[in-house]
Amino acid sequence: MGTFLTTVATALSLLIVDLVVPGVNIANFPAAMIAALAIGLINGSAKPVLSTLSLPINFLSFGAFSLVVNGICFSIAAFLVPGFSVHGIIGFFLAPVVLSFANTFIGNYFAEKNPLLKSSDTAKSNAELPSS
Repeated sequence: MGTFLTTVATALSLLIVDLVVPGVNIANFPAAMIAALAIGLINGSAKPVLSTLSLPINFLSFGAFSLVVNGICFSIAAFLVPGFSVHGIIGFFLAPVVLSFANTFIGNYFAEKNPLLKSSDTAKSNAELPSS
């Protein structure tokens, strides 16, 4: 259930990115769902490799090069998913940032409203409390 809600939250965040960021186009909600899955897979597989390879550049740029790595991963997902496209430098750099903020907000909303996620968080926080 948590993976499904994460995918839905990312898809809704992508639709927000489509509205806010010029140069990002998503055809419909199914394309956003497929793009959300693609972004998750790319962020789980290719992004760690790209981040490791770009570590010296990222160190020299005080972390700013991570925006380029995020843009590359976002663009790879757009290339792979029909109905999802990214054009221009603004979409390349700004879309992953807006996606991150929107996804955090929507993910927190789902976590707050879903009693299943809430109970597991409560059990985890209760397990971390020291006993007196």
